[in-house]
This record gives sequence, structure tokens and C-alpha cells, in this order.
Amino acid sequence: MSSGRKWRWIFLFPPATWLAHYHRAWLRSDVIAGITLAAYALPVSLAYATLAGLPPQIGIYGYMLGGIGYALLGSSRQLAVGPTSAISLMIAATVGALAGGDAAKYAQIASLAACAVALLCLIAWLFKLSVLVRLVSDSILVGFKAGAGLTIMMSQLPSLFGVAGGGHNFFDRAIKLAGQLGGINWLVLAIGSIALFLLLVGERRLPGRPVGLTIVALSIVVATLLGLPSLGVPVTGKIPEGLPAIGLPSFGLLEPHELFPLAAGCVLLAYIEGVSAARSFAAKHGYALDVRQEFLGLGAANLITAFGHGYPVAGGLSQSAVNDNAGARTPLALVICSTTLALCLLFFTGALTNLPKTVLAAIVFAAVYRLVDIRALLRMWQVSRIDFYAAAIALVSVLLLGILQGVLLAAIASIVLLLARASRPNVAFLGRLPGAGRYSDGARHEGVEPLVGIIAFRPEASLLYINAETILETVSDALLKSSDIRLVVCDLSASPYIDLAGARMLRDLHDKLASVHIAFCIVGAHAQLRDLLRAEGLAEKTDSATWLRSVDSVLGESKQSSDPRSEDPAGVLATRL
Repeated sequence: MSSGRKWRWIFLFPPATWLAHYHRAWLRSDVIAGITLAAYALPVSLAYATLAGLPPQIGIYGYMLGGIGYALLGSSRQLAVGPTSAISLMIAATVGALAGGDAAKYAQIASLAACAVALLCLIAWLFKLSVLVRLVSDSILVGFKAGAGLTIMMSQLPSLFGVAGGGHNFFDRAIKLAGQLGGINWLVLAIGSIALFLLLVGERRLPGRPVGLTIVALSIVVATLLGLPSLGVPVTGKIPEGLPAIGLPSFGLLEPHELFPLAAGCVLLAYIEGVSAARSFAAKHGYALDVRQEFLGLGAANLITAFGHGYPVAGGLSQSAVNDNAGARTPLALVICSTTLALCLLFFTGALTNLPKTVLAAIVFAAVYRLVDIRALLRMWQVSRIDFYAAAIALVSVLLLGILQGVLLAAIASIVLLLARASRPNVAFLGRLPGAGRYSDGARHEGVEPLVGIIAFRPEASLLYINAETILETVSDALLKSSDIRLVVCDLSASPYIDLAGARMLRDLHDKLASVHIAFCIVGAHAQLRDLLRAEGLAEKTDSATWLRSVDSVLGESKQSSDPRSEDPAGVLATRL
């Protein structure tokens, strides 16, 4: 194997890099962070598995195995991987219909979904599809998280109130819950409310401490001493001891067209959430994050989880913040966390038998309420209405359609909004800055002197098929509002790219101006733009010497010429009419 290829494979295996530079002093920090993360992950993983409609121990499997997989191939040193609230609800909303009420098939499909996520991650890595992280804008993500948070909280209210609940989306669940309020189990509500209050207070007063694990332990002690299960308080029941059996997922349960939407939604959501969190920690600690490598890390985490009969996992901001605040220096903290969870599965699952389910609902509630970022929504309303509308589309789509359809619709909405914005670029019409000898956008600067007999415009975007017609219409409208125009100047200095439609638009504009005896000049064209302009024949129609010049120099010289038909040695008028 050549030296270059050897190094390439080493870069694909991040532990080869961070282990080679590992300092002995980091070990204590990684051990403490791993144990702290396990203390956080234990109650949260139980709660998220219940949210996903799976046995509680499946959530622990996800944290234990997913962390090992990510530590092998992930590029972030602080990202913690495990079940997340949004993916858990996505599984619950989608797999139930596919399983047809069969609990065993339900668990098998959930594991198969994790395997499909791993496969899609490998495909995305091979084809360098890290552009996925840009498909969903920040505004869309704010709306999506708010919708997901509200949906998840609504799904947990029945467990907090001790009623059956039901429904397919946020509004359906709310209507069914309202009809069941007469049957509230007040003891269950009291336990859940106290747990939720202690969680919120502990989060504020004791940040970084294992508050959730402490409340779980206290609730188990109280439930056992007071005999709460006999009083009608639902509990988790016996959780199987031991490590998960390793084996291949059951293939052939679903057709690809049934499995693909779920897996694609999980990949999109997991990658965006994971990379966003990983980037923040990489910037904080001053190292580079390989966003393409993250596909391999996410894929390895899901593949190993699938072999352990878990369901799709992802990196999340909350658990990663716990890992980072506890002092994690490398992914070794994830391995320590997995080891700690394995010991819990081997020796301590019996202690979880009397854990009230309403406490798990309170843990989920406390974990997701921050997803509803009212301040961010209000700021978007004040600063950028189009961003607010984008967030509103994502929010409403999640509330109406559910997590899976919501995340896919959010991605589509991002693309549509991007195209909509690109199709209506700002076209600056330039005027003269008094005493400066420079030219600038007349709409953005006060005191700009309008040009006499000249229209100079600058498209502030690439000239593409989606906006070429809009730019042409904008310039045409300006021509209709002006009189005695002798020259039109197109400044392409703010246009980094142009396609065939953009070049043809400039050619059509030239022809339109020529028909009414108006000169046309192009300035500020970059290298790629000049190549395409020549290919479209604009070198024969305009003076290509001006393409390299600035708008200031061309308009400055045109000011010296009062007669458009007089001799023009500077070549200002690109077209002789």
C-alpha cells in the first residue's frame, strides 16, 4: 500500500489521530465525563425508548452501542450519541402503522430502520452529500424544533395526567386529551408534577449534576416504600438484565419504499442536529470538524445499534453539553459511558422495576421544552418576516403531519424558499456620490445624485435561470420610467456566477436597447462570466474591453461626454448606434 493511501485510511479512522496525541492527564477528565454522561443518559434513554414505543432497555442499548460506534469513526471529540426525542417520536409515529400491532415486529422494524440509516449514511459519505446540512435553514430549524417540542410535550401529557391519551398529530392528541380530563389520576399527576418541578429547579440550580438520575432513584424508593404500583401508578416493570444479544436485523420485513422515507428522515434530522452541535464544540475547543466524516460516525453508531436490536440514534446538543461540561477531552468519554451503562444492564436493572412512568414523562418534558424558542420566533418576526414565515411553515407542518413528514417538508420548504429568494434578487440602480467620484446604490444612500441620460444597474446575485427574467423586467420597468436615456450600464461585479439563461438575458437586453437606439455596456465581469458572455456572442455586440473595467471608471468617463454619438476614445459606449 502506498504511503499516500495509507495516510488517507488513517484519516478515515479518527482514533488513530487522537490516540496518538493523547495525554495521560486527559484520562481523569474523560473518565469523569463518561460516568457523568452515563448518569444523564440512563433516565433519558429509558424515557426516550418509552416515547418511541419500545421497551425501556432499548434506549440504554442505543446510548451504549451508539457511543461506541461514533467513537470509532466520528470526528467530534465532545459529541454524545444516543436516542433523541425527535427521532423517538418519529419512530413511534411511523413504525406503529408498519408493524400492524405486532410488538415483536415493531422492535424488528425499528432495528431495521437503524440499519437503513447506516446504509444511507455510507451512500451520503461516498457521494459527498454533506450539503445536506445546508438544506434546512436556521429559521426552518427553529420552527421545526418548536413543532417537535410541542408535539413531544403533548404526547407526554397523558402519562403525566394518568389517562390513556391517543391521536395521530398534535391537534388530534389535544382533542382526545381534553375529552379524558375527567378521568385524571391525581396521584399520578402529583408524582409527575413534583418530578417535573424538581427537574426544572435542579437544571437551573445544579447545572451539570445528575439531577435526573437522582430524581429517578428517589421516585423508585418512594414508589417501593409506599406501594404506589398497588395504588394504580403505572411503573416500568421488570427490565431484562444483561447485555443485548448481537445479531443481524430481520431483513425483508418491509419493502424499500416503506422503509426509505423513515430512514431518510432520520438521516436528515440526525445529521443536521449532530453536525450543528459538533460544530459548536469544535469551535469552542479549536479543532477542525470533518462534516463528511460525520456520515461515517453516524453510520457506524447506527449500524452497531442495529446489531444490538436498538433503534436509530443521533448526536444531540443536550447530551453533548453534559459531556463537554463534565470535561470530555476525546471520544474515550463515550467508551467510558458505554462501559458504565453496560455495568448497569448487568447488575442494576432490577432496581428500576418500580420506576413510575409519569417520572419518565416528566424527564422527556424537561428535556424538550427548550426546543420551543419563543424569543427566536419573535426576533424573526421583527427582523425578517420571510424567515418567520419559513419557521411557521415548519412548525405547522410538524404539528399537522408529524415529525417525519414535518422534517421532509421542512427540507423541501428550505429549498423552495431559497429558490424564491434567489428568484427576486436586489437590483441596485446606481447614482453619483457627491464629491467622491464614486457610484453607489441610490436606494441605500441619501444624497446620491441620479445619473442624467444613463441607467446603471448592478444585480446583487448570480445571474441564473431562476432570476434572469426578474432582472430583465426590473430594468425594463426602470427604462419605462425614464426619458432621454442614451446609455445603460450593467455592473456584474456583485454577480459571482452566470448561467446560459443569464447570458441570454443580457443578450436580449442588448437587442431590446438596440431597437430603441440606446447603447449598452457591461462592466465588472469576472473570468467565468467573460467566458460565457463570449460564448453567447456578446463580445460582438458589446465592447469586451469594458468588461474588465469598474463602473466608477466607465461612468466617470461617460460624464465627460455630453454627446453619445461623439467620438468616444475611451470605449465607454459599447454599442455604436
